[in-house]
Amino acid sequence: MSVVSNLFDVAMVFAVALMVALVSRYNMTEMFSQEDFTMVKNPGKENMEIITKEGEKINRYTPSDDQNSSGNKGKRVGTAYELENGDIIYVPE
Repeated sequence: MSVVSNLFDVAMVFAVALMVALVSRYNMTEMFSQEDFTMVKNPGKENMEIITKEGEKINRYTPSDDQNSSGNKGKRVGTAYELENGDIIYVPE
């Protein structure tokens, strides 16, 4: 019976180590911080997503061409470019 409990302990340590490695690999450490942030996945593509964290609440926003009344969808209105010095320039369409 002690062998089974030791295997469970090893499996739990492995699972936690795997979760920490995945969070570190995909730069998701912002999710665990207290600061608010905004992240854009797949910028400029059809499956683009905007993820914002405000306090404890995490919002996911997916822009699209068709708008509905709930306000969860949007449309592209311009392009933003980040220069080498860190400045961001917005160009409306």
